[in-house]
Amino acid sequence: MNNRKIGQKISWAFALFCYLFSAVTAAYAVYWDMEYGTQHPIFASLIASVIFLIGCGVVLHVIANANLPNLKPGSD
Repeated sequence: MNNRKIGQKISWAFALFCYLFSAVTAAYAVYWDMEYGTQHPIFASLIASVIFLIGCGVVLHVIANANLPNLKPGSD
């Protein structure tokens, strides 16, 4: 594993948060489906939130694991 800079560590933490929150939202969507059905707009917004959060998590995960060069002038 490479040394992560502070921005990459923050991205990693937010990626984990997005993954966790998408799992919680998916669980609530399953609950909503069992209680009220899938015809309600709230169910659609829950599923859209799950997809959005997983997408954000993937992007932040890639940013956190990128091998970024040192771009400071004079650092060879």
